[in-house]
Formats: sequence, C-alpha cells, structure tokens
Amino acid sequence: MSPSIVGIDIGTNTLRAVEVRNPDKARPTVLRYHEVPLPAGAVNGGEVLEPHTVAAALKVLWSGGGFRSRQVVLGMGSQRVLARDLSVPKMSLARIRQSLPFEVQDLLPVPVADALLDFYPISESTTEHGATVNGLLIAAVKAAVVANVAAARMAGLTTIDVDLIPFAVSRLLVTRPGIDGVVAVIDLGATTTSVVITRQGVPQFVRIIPTGGDDVTQAVATGLQMDAATADLLKRRVGLLAAAGARARGPRSGIHVDELSVNEPVPTDEAGAEIIAETMHDQLGSVVTTLNYYANTRPSDPVTAIVLSGGGARMPGLPEAVSKLTRLGVSTGDPLSTVGLASAIDAEALRLNGAAYTVALGLALGRAA
Repeated sequence: MSPSIVGIDIGTNTLRAVEVRNPDKARPTVLRYHEVPLPAGAVNGGEVLEPHTVAAALKVLWSGGGFRSRQVVLGMGSQRVLARDLSVPKMSLARIRQSLPFEVQDLLPVPVADALLDFYPISESTTEHGATVNGLLIAAVKAAVVANVAAARMAGLTTIDVDLIPFAVSRLLVTRPGIDGVVAVIDLGATTTSVVITRQGVPQFVRIIPTGGDDVTQAVATGLQMDAATADLLKRRVGLLAAAGARARGPRSGIHVDELSVNEPVPTDEAGAEIIAETMHDQLGSVVTTLNYYANTRPSDPVTAIVLSGGGARMPGLPEAVSKLTRLGVSTGDPLSTVGLASAIDAEALRLNGAAYTVALGLALGRAA
C-alpha cells in the first residue's frame, strides 16, 4: 500500500480532500488538506452528474493542495445508497458476498444488476436453521458509483476503495477514539443527514435521511427573499439560539418550536429564527423517529450518548436542542483527536475548520480499517 492515501469528499458545492501518511498506524499523520468550489449542477447529493467538470475541479484541487499521492478513497452517502439489517447462514465473507444477488432482490429498490452489493458482518448467532451471521447489507446504485470513479480516473487518480460515508464518520469519531457504549453519530451534511449507531465502536444500524443544511438555507432564502449566501450567513449566526421568540404558524405534533428554544432572539433576526426553527422541526423530527425505531427494535441496547458531526453540527444551539429532544448527553465530535499534523500544516486553521474535513479524513483512514 502507498505510504499515503487521500480521502475525497465530493459535496454538492465543494470538493475537499485530506492526505494521510501511514493510515494503518495508531496515530496517522495528516500531510495536506485543501478544498475547491464546484460549479452548480456538477454534483447533486454527492453524485457526480458532470464527470468532466468534476475531473477538472479535481485537477485544480490536486494542484492547489499540493497532494502527492494519487491513490484515493471515495465516499458514498446519498439516498441512492441503502443500508439494511441482514442475517444469512454462516459461511466465509467471500461466499456471503457471492450469494448476495440471490438473497436480497426483495430488499432493493432497483434490479440486482443495477446495484453494487456488500455485506458488513456484526455478530453471529444460532437459530433453528443453524449458525447465522448478522450484519448490514450495503447496496448502492451502480451508475452513481461508476460516475464518481470515472471523474477520479479522468483526473489521473486511482480509486482504491469506495466507502460508505456514515461508516467513515463513525470510524473517525467513535471507533478510533475508543468510545464505549451505544453511541449515535449524527452527521448533518448539506443535502443528507446520516445516523449511525455503534456499540463499542462497531456500527449496528445506519439510516440516511434526505435532508440537510441546504434545506435550511433555502427555506431562509425563500422566506426572507434573500440570496442563498446571505441566508447561509444568517443561519450560521442565528441558528437555534434565537428560537425562543419564534412561534409555529400552525399546530404541530412531536417537536415544537418552543422545544428548540435556547436564548432570547435578536429582534432583527426573529423572522429568520422562526424559519430556521420550523425547518429544523422537521429535520430533527426525522432524526428522533430514527432513534425511536432503533430503540423499539433493540430495547436491550439503548443509545447512551450522541455525537454530532458535519457542517450542520456547527449551527448555534443545535447540541442543546438535540439533547433536550432526546434527553441524552450530546457532544460535537473532534475529527483531529487521533491524528497528528505535519509540521508544514497550518494547525490552527485546520482546527478551526476541522469539521468540514471529517468525511475526507475518515475516508482516508478507512483504507486501513
């Protein structure tokens, strides 16, 4: 294996990459990191729609970031990726993977021929039918993966692995630090929110919710008739801290705007605060529903803590709101806690913006897992 690997996070608006030396060591070293913007429409929800455009952006990324390695790991985490519980007769992992096309057609929204399948073993048990392996079925629409790999190839890069983004995030924030217990990792991205529940660092449950921070930005922009950049700045400044004075425009069940309240609003931000709170009402409602589903199906393994990650996790007041809704301790994950930084890196700048590179760093480290 190359002494350094680059993880690439293909976002809707931005390409981010992190190069790591010795990813198989206890404390790998981050050598380089960089990001470049993407033209509108080139990528949607992490899926490359215009491979040539993305390839050109990757070349700019490599040049601007000074990346040395051309061996890369890509991530998939859109709604075109499915993760479901699956139990199969005990056999070698190679044979399980070979048998998947014959076992899982009824679980897939597309024909088996149009999907890439993998199996992540978690535990073994004995049933009336014999020894069983319990795990997670991972299925991705083949065309989406092929397009991302093609863009990397056009840029002169070699894709050595394609990883599930929720796995990469939980690996970096829970598995590597060795956080014990049953932990829910909630990653709030631009277009999706993923929930991974781990037990002793091993993923047990994965759900990808098709909403993210861009939905909040768009709601503010539409409601206040402003451009997206201004709306995004307002969202990042006001967040849920100003939700105390906001009121829902109609009766709701479940999470209420008042439950998202933390501090009194700045008067000029009241309208934005109300929109943010109402939009987050729906997003956090989906997260809570997901956590409740897990609790109902696995009552013996209750979630004991929540770790937040992703750009959305930086929204003011969000940790307090999630803690209030779930009645659990909530922390924001530190993606740099188990890695070293090369002397040439601007460590302060990276630490200030480290959350943005969580996915890329987790992907780079996943090659050694």
